[in-house]
Amino acid sequence: MDISQILKETFGYDEFRPGQREIIESIISGQDSLVIMPTGGGKSICFQLPALYFSHITLVVSPLIALMKDQVQSLKQLGVSAEAYNSSMSPDDLTRIEEMAMDGKLKLLYVSPEKISNPEFNAFLKRIKISLIAIDEAHCVSMWGNDFRPDYIKLGGLREEYSQVPFVALTATADPATQDDIIVQLKLKNAKKSVSSFERKNIILSCLPGQNRMEHIRHFLKNKENQSGIIYCISRKGTENLSNSLRSLGYNAASYHAGMNTEDRNTVQEQFINDEIQIICATIAFGMGIDKSNIRWVIHYNMPKNIESYYQEIGRSGRDGMVAETMMFYSFVDMEMIKDFALNSEHGSQQFIDMQIAKIDRMWECANTFDCRTNVILNYFGEYRSTGCGHCDNCIHPPASFDGSKYAQMALSALIRCNESINIGLLIDVLRGSRRKEILDHNFHEIKTFGIGRERGPIEWKAFITQMINQGFIRIDYTDHSRLKLTPLSKDMLNGQASIKLVEIAIKPKKVPALAKIKASEIVAEGNIDQVLINTLKAWRKEEAVKQKVPPYVILHDATIQNIVAAMPKSEAEFEQISGMGKLRIQNYGHKILELINNN
Repeated sequence: MDISQILKETFGYDEFRPGQREIIESIISGQDSLVIMPTGGGKSICFQLPALYFSHITLVVSPLIALMKDQVQSLKQLGVSAEAYNSSMSPDDLTRIEEMAMDGKLKLLYVSPEKISNPEFNAFLKRIKISLIAIDEAHCVSMWGNDFRPDYIKLGGLREEYSQVPFVALTATADPATQDDIIVQLKLKNAKKSVSSFERKNIILSCLPGQNRMEHIRHFLKNKENQSGIIYCISRKGTENLSNSLRSLGYNAASYHAGMNTEDRNTVQEQFINDEIQIICATIAFGMGIDKSNIRWVIHYNMPKNIESYYQEIGRSGRDGMVAETMMFYSFVDMEMIKDFALNSEHGSQQFIDMQIAKIDRMWECANTFDCRTNVILNYFGEYRSTGCGHCDNCIHPPASFDGSKYAQMALSALIRCNESINIGLLIDVLRGSRRKEILDHNFHEIKTFGIGRERGPIEWKAFITQMINQGFIRIDYTDHSRLKLTPLSKDMLNGQASIKLVEIAIKPKKVPALAKIKASEIVAEGNIDQVLINTLKAWRKEEAVKQKVPPYVILHDATIQNIVAAMPKSEAEFEQISGMGKLRIQNYGHKILELINNN
């Protein structure tokens, strides 16, 4: 069967999303692949569709039982034979799955990385035929990633064991250093690297100083009745206090953190997945194993520890492609607390700790930036762009700026003459003509641009260089002691073919943007949708989900319901033109949906 036909008949989509076709064609040709694709970008289809194309089993290594369960449930709704093999299952279930695999009745088998090193499981694998091995959340293999897991390191041995089987490693969060390390650690062979745009155009970004957080949250939630959302807090106590405050205001909220017993955590997670709880106040332990497509907003009550974590956590909203909103609070106290955690970490070497501190500083700069926030994220991940996104608070309410191209040219020129071997502090000293020992020892005082920026003070230069980094004209190489390096945009700036807008450092506190003006309608045009029918279909979906003991979004995504209401089909045949309605969904639900439409 052709891959376009599989996409349409099984998944219900007429077209591939950007990058998907090329990735899938590379995988089915037998080439190893590294796939970097944002949450909500269609990453799972990149290995699920080849699994249906190949004759034998696709083995999927996934870090969390909840994530496996969610994907298996969704695949079964599409008529795909998939199972998860993990420690939560009974011996009888494991035996049944092994028999299905050996009889050729299974297409996808999800396992945890811990299982891979289990001798009994390895003996079972040798008795089945494997067409493809997929490593999901592959950033966990790298110490440069934001969620390093030692069990992932052992997966490199799997690549050697199955040398003739194509491997695909996938993740949503990996900067260039992490991408290269994934390939090395997993021992991928001539891997084709596919890096999709990190931009999520449907997510509105905003950041606020940490004063009056509860007041801003109340304002933010005013028009979000029954919309699912997550509020991330830095501490367990913070999640409990915040959920109690929200409940006192009439919101259906619960807390989630590692201090709760397993049963209570599982109950809260299940209730959130099944739309029985609207708001979760959680530590970062929550969310990685959830494929819930209709989370409409995410708030960070405290500043995240790095841009990878921030990007991953906001990416849990709007997975269905519909508009989602995010808000992050930040304060100096947050930053100092996170740095304290890093300094007292038992996780790694001094180099690892230094890198974590440098990433915290970048997160602080992202929170305080006057530039396009989306571009800060893109440039951080190596996708260099300087034009604004139009869907962050700084683009919607831009601060006053001036043409700072001459300062960018000064900084880049000095950086080149210092052989890209210096950090921010040393670059500022070179530009300002300092004669400190390190500059004299390296003869930086003899370069042409030494002292060219004396007119500006060190604080101003720190702000300007940070903005140059945020706008993609300079990058920080964390693998080389946080030294500054050029980017693909640097040459255009030096040749006068690019310009940069800089913002003078604020003497007064940053003005809080009017969040009421940051509306989805400013970003995405809203059609005249029959909200009564949408609510009717969602109520039916909830009943159907309860019957089948699956989350509502597994039955139909919110986006698919919107597509149905927009199209108003009059026959089951017309469902074939609706995105998200595959063959089995039409067969199972088409008649009932038509009945609900006709009775509306």
